[in-house]
Amino acid sequence: MREIVAGEFGGPEVLVLREGVEPIAGPGQVVVDVEVVDTLFVETRIRRGAARDWFPVVPPYVPGGGVAGRVASVGAGVDPAWRGRSVVTTAVVGGAYAERVAAEARGLVPVPSGLTVREAGALAYDGTTAMALYGPMRPRPGEWTLITAAAGGMGVLLVQLARAAGSPVIAAARGERKLALLRELGADLVVDYTLPGWADAVREATGGTGAHVVWDGAGGERGATAFALTADGGRFSGHGAPGGGFAAADPAEAERRGIALRGIEDLQLPPEERASRLAEALDAAAAGTMRPVIGATFPLAEAAAAHAAIEAREVTGKTLLVPSGGQPVSPSRAI
Repeated sequence: MREIVAGEFGGPEVLVLREGVEPIAGPGQVVVDVEVVDTLFVETRIRRGAARDWFPVVPPYVPGGGVAGRVASVGAGVDPAWRGRSVVTTAVVGGAYAERVAAEARGLVPVPSGLTVREAGALAYDGTTAMALYGPMRPRPGEWTLITAAAGGMGVLLVQLARAAGSPVIAAARGERKLALLRELGADLVVDYTLPGWADAVREATGGTGAHVVWDGAGGERGATAFALTADGGRFSGHGAPGGGFAAADPAEAERRGIALRGIEDLQLPPEERASRLAEALDAAAAGTMRPVIGATFPLAEAAAAHAAIEAREVTGKTLLVPSGGQPVSPSRAI
């Protein structure tokens, strides 16, 4: 059984392939034959040792926590009917970058008809988080929504959810390739937030009021600008940090302007709610309300290359590891 291990903190090269110990399903657990491993930007920060306040891991460790695949065996106290079913889970025990993993049965969500296992795996984390953001902040018809890092795995889902709710959407990302995808997804305005004047374009589009709902996946300076672009009485979520930390939203300023603030702490969901949010995301995708954009797949053995592509912002949408093999692909059109 092959797995990827980060032997120390550092660049992508610290991710190495090795033979691991076959997982065994303990009480309340199952073993999953992995077909897809979800990957996240934050996993690249954990690998560098830059997110230890939130993820106090110690090398050597197997990265990741989300997979999709088929249940191979079940442990004591688990319904044997799970055996052979295609599932998605973020309740992996001991790391997900592997050909087989143990997972808590309470975190299993069946793959619904109408979705491939790869599509379902692409929603493991981003779909869960998107639904957790969307529920309490759902835009009302006609309210403007601003989404930063909008061409990422979760950003593309939020664009589609906001559009389905009847909200005009401003999608902010970098580079024409990503902006083209966001136009294709139906964003009413796309802006390159690496260029001067993007904030002015947002103000002009919203008639000077700003956006009623702001989902900031960028953080840093761009996140701070996104907070300033939130309309009085609006809702702001600063949940992304690739720009150099979570957006610095001043609570006093938010109170003065009547802005409801949410942050990464609001996305630390208990296992039962995480599974229910994931089920919501899979159902929404199966119904066609939203679909993941799979920007690239890599074989498990090339996890280092996958991390390098994520850090270089080369991939639009979601990057997946595929233990049975994979290769870089163009942005998905299965939307």
